[in-house]
Amino acid sequence: MKKVAVILSGCGVYDGSEIQEAVFTMLAIQQNGASYQCFAPDKDQLHVINHTNGEVMEPKRNVLVESARIARGDIKALTEINTTDYAALIIPGGFGAAKNLNQWAIAGPDGEIDASVKNTVQQFIQAGKPVCGLCMGPTVIAKALEGTAIKATLTIGTTAEKSPYDIAAIAAGMEKIGAVTEMKTIREVCIDPVNKIVTAPCYMMEANIAEIFENVQLAVRETMRMI
Repeated sequence: MKKVAVILSGCGVYDGSEIQEAVFTMLAIQQNGASYQCFAPDKDQLHVINHTNGEVMEPKRNVLVESARIARGDIKALTEINTTDYAALIIPGGFGAAKNLNQWAIAGPDGEIDASVKNTVQQFIQAGKPVCGLCMGPTVIAKALEGTAIKATLTIGTTAEKSPYDIAAIAAGMEKIGAVTEMKTIREVCIDPVNKIVTAPCYMMEANIAEIFENVQLAVRETMRMI
């Protein structure tokens, strides 16, 4: 059975992985006849958010420890990953992707990216293995490939439909660091067949949980087809 690596970034949309996207990812992987292993950086989160009111809380929490909540404890530190053991890599979204995996939420395209995340994304792409980014996950892929010869085609959503975020500004930032962006709706995914990259808008667009599930399913299905 093929195995897929999933990088989590905490637990909760405002400071970690978007839980619904992460769970749907794991479900879709198994529905497509594969298994998964979750990974996360072993470090402090940027901060902790009270999800009832959006306020910053104390004390700090660990990204790996919090991600273990979603993975039901079956998770490893990202530094332990061996690319040869996995057929593909998927990065669910949530603000944790833009705070703990990279710092897009803090400094946009000029923000830093976690070294272990950067190395992992590059290793999968260099090995010709599919990489998938959901929601803000595409910014992680863009940052990981910044400065390389790889010009990835990615989506963060579309300006043609409602979004709670500035899609145009995020897309412009991704292009600033070397990516090519395409506008895609919640019913679509972006496929880069040359670099074997699949990206999907998910909660970057205004959508209900059923639409998110279908978007994640489509992205995972297309990723699995590339293996």
